[in-house]
Amino acid sequence: MRQRIPSVDPYVPERGAGGYWVGSYDLELDYRVPTNLLDGRARIRVVALEPLTTVPLDLVGLRVTGAAVDGRRARWRHRGGKLDVIPTAALAAGDEVVVEVRYRGNPGLTGSPWGPVGWEVLHDGAVVAAQPSGACTWFPCNDLAAQKAPFTVTITTPTAYLGLANGTLRSTRSSGSTTTRVFEQTEPTSPYLMTVHVGRYVQRDIPRDDRRDDERDDRLDAGDTLVPITAVHDPADGPAFDRAFAHQGEMIDLFEDLFGPYPFAAGYTVVVCPEDLEIPLEAQGQSIFGRNHLHGHHERLIAHELAHQWFGNSLTAATWRDIWLHEGFACYAEWLWSEHAGGPSAHDLARQHHDRLRNLPHDLVLADPGRVDLFDDRVYKRGALTLHVLRLRLGDDAFFDLLRRWTAAGRHGLVSTEGFEAMAESVGGSGLQALFDAWLRATAVPALPPVTGA
Repeated sequence: MRQRIPSVDPYVPERGAGGYWVGSYDLELDYRVPTNLLDGRARIRVVALEPLTTVPLDLVGLRVTGAAVDGRRARWRHRGGKLDVIPTAALAAGDEVVVEVRYRGNPGLTGSPWGPVGWEVLHDGAVVAAQPSGACTWFPCNDLAAQKAPFTVTITTPTAYLGLANGTLRSTRSSGSTTTRVFEQTEPTSPYLMTVHVGRYVQRDIPRDDRRDDERDDRLDAGDTLVPITAVHDPADGPAFDRAFAHQGEMIDLFEDLFGPYPFAAGYTVVVCPEDLEIPLEAQGQSIFGRNHLHGHHERLIAHELAHQWFGNSLTAATWRDIWLHEGFACYAEWLWSEHAGGPSAHDLARQHHDRLRNLPHDLVLADPGRVDLFDDRVYKRGALTLHVLRLRLGDDAFFDLLRRWTAAGRHGLVSTEGFEAMAESVGGSGLQALFDAWLRATAVPALPPVTGA
């Protein structure tokens, strides 16, 4: 059943539109690396929720060269990043049409309160990092996180380069000096979680021979399968990648035990750009790191980005005010991995970060941190602390049962803070409201309860 989709998001008022939902995207991209020239065609299946005289889309920095609705040429208006495609006849509620947009230009980043986002040109290639509102820098879309839809992406690049998108590779064909690859992302995906990589990469499967315990072996014998892992990186970075990501398979196994099955059929891909990145980031079924993350100790970040496949990608907050459902959960996954791997326990890390938060300004409401503080580190850490306190209240068995129920119920859908609270109370009883009010809706940092028996 299709979920209710918010028509606006006050944290990104410049993006998105109501009045319709997107059933699917079919993108064709022809990218020329030396000139950073992108020729694109988007076919967007649209279902009207109300009478519409235009289909409003987001498209920034690129030029529209043509438009059609159900194969008929259509007029359009394109100004200030807003594209209105005008069908020859108004749409009635319930009408389903295919909007086609042809476009070209030199894609790039667009500004946001949190820094530049979107299509980033590298020294010899490109990468897309679109969170939260940069998808419109490379294809026309309804650029709301809540507008999740399946995608097909066809990308043509010079043959010397690997062109990569989300999902399963369905076909590859070469013609002359170019190669075309077709990817299918079947699970509903937020526009910001779609990505493209173009570079002189190698792509290889990572052997899954890292299982370590009898329970895992028993599950495999019972018919379970191991999530496939793919590595994409510069040819020279293979040994460094293998060292840095040596425990990636074990992390997936742990998180499947704690959070439920890995949510994406295509498996998990880790892309390492040949340049440094300030921070790694997630895409649907992927994590993206910089070459700098191949050196030093970055297991915390590796665990964090992996956890987003459950929290943020499969389960996506309907509005950005609930970002703690992404970042707080991914941060807590860091602590769970540390606990599992023989590092500091989750409680030790909770005490450490609790002490730090007590000394920072107490002016942030976790359940609605505000547009400016959307990615403030306090959102991450206070979100993780909220989960830890809930774990102490419920006990491990009930807490991890809650997380598995949460990911199962929200799989590939939209979630909210209120929904999580309701599910927590269904598991732990109705006495949790004071806990949630203190941690989610007050600015003061509550005391951290002790571990029972400690």
